[in-house]
Amino acid sequence: MTPFTKSVLATAIHASLFTAAIGLSSVANAQESDKAQASQELETITVTAQKRTQSIQEVPISIATLSGEKFDSIFSSGDDITALAIKVPGLYAETSNGRAAPRFYIRGLGNTDFDLASSQPVSIVMDEVVMENVILKSFPLFDVQQVEVIRGPQGTLFGRNTTAGIIKFDSVKPTQDFDAYAKTTVGTMGMFHVEGAVAGGLTDELSARVSLLSQHRSNWIDNSFTAENDVMGGYDERAGRLQFLYEANDFNALLNVHSRNYDGTSSMFRKNILTPGSNNLNENYDRDTVAYDAPGYNRQNYDAWGASLKFDFMLDGMTFTSISALERADGGGIGDIDGGNPSEAGPANPDSAVTTDQLKDLKQITQEIRLASDTDGPLGWQVGAFYFDSTFGVSSIDGFFGTTDVFHGNTSWSVFGQSSYKLTDQLDVTAGVRYTDDEKTFYVGDQNVDSFALLIGFAQIQDYAPIKVSDDNISWELSANYRLTNKTSLFARVADGFRAQSIQGRDVAFEAPPSVAKSETIMSYEFGAKSDLLDNTLRLNGAVFYYVIDDIQLSAVGGETQGNQLINADKGVGYGFEVDFDYRMLANLSVGGGFSYNHTELKDKNLTVQPCGSGMCTVLDPVNGDGLALINGNPFPQAPETILTLNARYDFPVEGGEVYIYGDYQLQGKTNLFLYESAEFKSNNNHEAGLRVAYINYNSNYEVGVFGRNITDQDNLKGAIDFSNLTGFVNEPRSFGVDFKISFY
Repeated sequence: MTPFTKSVLATAIHASLFTAAIGLSSVANAQESDKAQASQELETITVTAQKRTQSIQEVPISIATLSGEKFDSIFSSGDDITALAIKVPGLYAETSNGRAAPRFYIRGLGNTDFDLASSQPVSIVMDEVVMENVILKSFPLFDVQQVEVIRGPQGTLFGRNTTAGIIKFDSVKPTQDFDAYAKTTVGTMGMFHVEGAVAGGLTDELSARVSLLSQHRSNWIDNSFTAENDVMGGYDERAGRLQFLYEANDFNALLNVHSRNYDGTSSMFRKNILTPGSNNLNENYDRDTVAYDAPGYNRQNYDAWGASLKFDFMLDGMTFTSISALERADGGGIGDIDGGNPSEAGPANPDSAVTTDQLKDLKQITQEIRLASDTDGPLGWQVGAFYFDSTFGVSSIDGFFGTTDVFHGNTSWSVFGQSSYKLTDQLDVTAGVRYTDDEKTFYVGDQNVDSFALLIGFAQIQDYAPIKVSDDNISWELSANYRLTNKTSLFARVADGFRAQSIQGRDVAFEAPPSVAKSETIMSYEFGAKSDLLDNTLRLNGAVFYYVIDDIQLSAVGGETQGNQLINADKGVGYGFEVDFDYRMLANLSVGGGFSYNHTELKDKNLTVQPCGSGMCTVLDPVNGDGLALINGNPFPQAPETILTLNARYDFPVEGGEVYIYGDYQLQGKTNLFLYESAEFKSNNNHEAGLRVAYINYNSNYEVGVFGRNITDQDNLKGAIDFSNLTGFVNEPRSFGVDFKISFY
């Protein structure tokens, strides 16, 4: 950070603190009427982090939510799900697969594996159905009621592969009352988005809701190698959701059917945009231009659809719930992995730097049943069982090695129980336990016998035996919530989690064996406080945490072959804190945001990985006699040390409505991109800002606004590819637009 940047940031922080201090003083002395006070109070936020509806202030877990204008502003330019990165303290996201395969991190814990078969310790749950595969995780967000970011292990109620936490999405549900909206957005880069929904009662007991989304962005990136303009960077996406809700006195049923069609450009890899010894973007970087010699222009397309059916039976003092779901997906994409052409430094054969990856016939079936108490007594409980089955194939096509098909299978089942007891009016305790059995299979299918590598004798057909691995685990949690006052509570939580064993077979396509990582387990401790202060105008929540992961699963990505091997480190340690706040300083002025600090560290004195295959990077780790980097003590990859997020909303009345201004700002601290440390492959002080100005007409129920995302057009390094040069990829460019939304009731 330059002295000027430090000065500007310090000034901004001091100004914010000064403004907050003035606001605290004014609120303390300006409560002139009950009516004015009521208009200033914050709304109660309810969450379902424990699979029952509760106030966020009562749940002994660190949770942040996004909804309403905050959510709409973040996604106003049509960004994909990774736009959630650094919008919530402790949450990060990135991808090298465009809008198709996101990677998430909570409290520094995630997975950098770029393959279509990768598993992650952050679970994505959409409308109560887990989305396990990375393609399912990328389903577009529209007509969303609320997003919950649930930090820390959630193994008791949500099962394996939740060692870092959960991001939970709930769409707007059907109602008997008529409700509809239509929204249109136009903007820079040919942006044109249409979104809408209509809902209402069909009979006295049956209601429905239809939600639709169409998004378009034109190609805007030139290819200087072929002298073609505007040939990459665009996308077209269509998605829809149909829901039917049946409600009777003692029985509810909800059917959810959804689909997606996506065709667009994957992440743009940019060759040698870093200079040896520096992580600053250099003169080779031009956001609007690349030099690709490979065919396909990084195109990708995916189709997905699914359905879920939820039953709720209201029994005597209990509710029985069943959720059955099916998810399907197919598609793939091509990538110019070295990010350039052979006239620059890189492989002599350009085809060896082009890969195509296809997801074949993904099928995921899940079934959950649970029985939960439904009484007002001091004891609350729930028990249940869960079944998961997934099969799919991955085809990797390389211009040099040819085509290889591999197939993955995963079957898992579990039983669980959780109970809460109100010991006193102030103290609640919760305990839970889950048993999980998980089995994964893998085998190699067809291999291309006509590949160039085979013809010249550089490669041979690989004969790998099928792999079958299984494990079981008992995970548990214990938490307590103590109410200091009716507005302030303290909580403590100890939780054990389990991430099942993983199999990675992409390297079979490049003459390397498949790899297996054994299961990892986590023990997490956290202590926090939640409070509604200043007559319910300030909500301040915070938590400190410490966790230890045994046999942490890692993806050793890169090296000379752009390999992707699974490994286990002996331990991983993380500790830190996060703070979230919302403060309605005045009836027409609100500020919010938060800050997180995450320290992560790998603990394995003997673990080594191959550093950059190009030899162009400056490795900062000790290197052994075989040229391998020792990574003991390194931070987890893609784990921001700090995240700062701020937002503010100011409105003023006009005839028939109001005009409001909403702004948000995010700052990402030190982040190492790979398992090894180098001078080039890291980032620090990445930041973005957004702004929205809108007019709401209350009489006619419409809103029209102008917005900007990444309004200062920051160029932030998000990731890198290290096998042949200093290739990197960056964040989304600045965009502006106008939108119009009208609602009907």
